Amino acid sequence: MVEIYAAIIGAAIGVGGASAGNFGRRNVEAREAIVRLTVAVENISEKLEELHEDMKQDRKEIYNRLSIHENRLTMLEGTTQRK
Repeated sequence: MVEIYAAIIGAAIGVGGASAGNFGRRNVEAREAIVRLTVAVENISEKLEELHEDMKQDRKEIYNRLSIHENRLTMLEGTTQRK
């Protein structure tokens, strides 16, 4: 009878130890996943900032070109109306 109780207690301790080890491993995996996701979000943020700067530069260039073309059109309209 004592052997049965000892076996039951031994099995319970084994299951509890395995569960605790499994819980610890899951906790480490969760932390690693959070770190990976954080790095990914930071990387995306940097890429979006680069894209935003590129768009601002392109916008300046486009408005500059539009201004130049507007001035040319104004000059052409002025010369055609004089004729």
